[in-house]
Amino acid sequence: MKPTTLCLLVRENEILLAMKKRGFGVGKWNGVGGKVGKKETVEEAAIREMNEEIGITANLECLENVGSIKFYFKDNPGWDNHMHVFLIREWEREPRESEEMKPQWYKHQEIPYKEMWADDIHWLPLVLAGKKIEAEFHFNDKGDTFDKFEVREV
Repeated sequence: MKPTTLCLLVRENEILLAMKKRGFGVGKWNGVGGKVGKKETVEEAAIREMNEEIGITANLECLENVGSIKFYFKDNPGWDNHMHVFLIREWEREPRESEEMKPQWYKHQEIPYKEMWADDIHWLPLVLAGKKIEAEFHFNDKGDTFDKFEVREV
């Protein structure tokens, strides 16, 4: 199972989501992040991905590890991944659009869950409420529906 990262920039009652413009998850709002390189730690990958996707820089100590989620894709096991979720409250530079992602700030009550991965509504509110989570989701298809899931506060 390949390790991945998801970074959620937050400020007073707002979260930065980005529209995925190409590749895995295209057309969905999400945090920023991605694959962990062979010679990278999960944290180093998170920092690199934020810079590549939205042009910000952050220090390793600014990463708050808030979640561990395992995804299983019945119809596409090559997509199975173990995602490490981080909240980021401090960074340098304003987020900007790249070839891959178009960032936008959302108030917590305006998060566009219907345009996101189907799992997000089950765990993201917990994280935004200050909880740490572990979860598993077993998807049937391309991330639109799942057979079963479990979300635990830790």
